[in-house]
Amino acid sequence: MKYENLEVWQRSFRLSVNIYKIFEHLKDFGLKEQMCRAGVSVPSNIAEGFERESDKEKVRFLIIAKGSLGELKTQVMIATEIAYISKENSLRIVTECELIGKMLGGLIRAIKNCS
Repeated sequence: MKYENLEVWQRSFRLSVNIYKIFEHLKDFGLKEQMCRAGVSVPSNIAEGFERESDKEKVRFLIIAKGSLGELKTQVMIATEIAYISKENSLRIVTECELIGKMLGGLIRAIKNCS
């Protein structure tokens, strides 16, 4: 299976692109860089996991992706509290993070159960 065909990869890829677009003009370069790095880490780790040979390695990278997703969600919540992003945009991103997290959790369980 190609990782590009996975809905979880496609959604996390789009989320990462959206993070870059939404925070494009943010002057707080530290938080902006952290959010962009965390966002990019999600689809990147899914891709890396699916390019590995063993299911154990695949799961390890999916777990890393899930961790990066939690990091991104937290950073977006902080950005909302300090008024760097609208509550509407924040809600969309946080909801998408939660959905992607559930998808990753399901994928991790499925791979573990097949091993």
